[in-house]
Amino acid sequence: MEKKNIDWGNLGFGYIQTEKRYVSNFKDGAWDEGTLTEDANIVLNECAGVLQYAQTIFEGLKAYTTEDGRIVTFRPDLNGERMENSARRLEMPVFPKERFVEAVTKAVAANAAYVPPFGSGATLYVRPYMFGSNPVIGVKPADEYQFRIFTTPVGPYFKGGVKPLTICVSDFDRAAPHGTGHIKAGLNYAMSLHAIMEAHRAGFDENMYLDPATRTKVEETGGANFLFVTKDKKVVIPKSESILPSITRRSLMVVARDYLGLEVEEREVLLEEVKDFAECGLCGTAAVISPVGKIVDHEREICLPSGMSEMGEVTKKLYDTLTGIQMGRIEAPEGWIHVIE
Repeated sequence: MEKKNIDWGNLGFGYIQTEKRYVSNFKDGAWDEGTLTEDANIVLNECAGVLQYAQTIFEGLKAYTTEDGRIVTFRPDLNGERMENSARRLEMPVFPKERFVEAVTKAVAANAAYVPPFGSGATLYVRPYMFGSNPVIGVKPADEYQFRIFTTPVGPYFKGGVKPLTICVSDFDRAAPHGTGHIKAGLNYAMSLHAIMEAHRAGFDENMYLDPATRTKVEETGGANFLFVTKDKKVVIPKSESILPSITRRSLMVVARDYLGLEVEEREVLLEEVKDFAECGLCGTAAVISPVGKIVDHEREICLPSGMSEMGEVTKKLYDTLTGIQMGRIEAPEGWIHVIE
């Protein structure tokens, strides 16, 4: 398929409408068969459940053109599983992960002309989401839902190359104990907007959220998981029941252990021990790994030995290996790469 006439190398990380999107409706206790449509608009009643009580969940993944010209996605079955869990937690009907992967495949294939070419640094971002669609005025789950997927070509998350970030320890809590921090619900991101804007106004790139119960343990940022590297090159991942189970983080743990031969430890990480780490990164779909150079805890600055000019040694190896797998330059573990066409 001939690609669209887009300046792939200068794409930003923003929304560009593509030609097709996938839509399936839940009514009378069942999902319909789903369809592709050219209509990008959603018409809702003023009393729709999503508008009144924020009953909405979403996912995010990417489609790539590999070195040998295939269009692929990365571990979409895990996105489907995570969306199933999000739906259960918000009393929404489960859109089965098998249908999820099929829907992603259809949406990407229908917009193959928008998948950036290999080597451009750009990708096709894929956004599945679901929301309560029928009128709801009492506080209760909706009865009808819509599941949709749209796609949009995006450039690198960090334009002009990856530079280490400066982050601050936030005075806000991201999630409550036994709350919804472990699912990908829109309400989690809405509550983080004020906190991230406050951080930006203070000159920081991101927040470090601590556990709300004791405020002594590292959790995550508003949209990414933390990853630390010790001075003897052990990879340490914060563990908590209230952080989102990042697919990128889980994949990096396998890469560290099985591809780079590094020791990996997933455990609670105290804020007080952060000063002893050699490297720090934020991992997620958008940027894969964003290096952190400095963490500011109110009046105290923690400067990572990896510095403010480039990725740390181990972080760079993790980034290069995982992106190499995604782009087809390095052989992937079985089941990680889902071929679209």
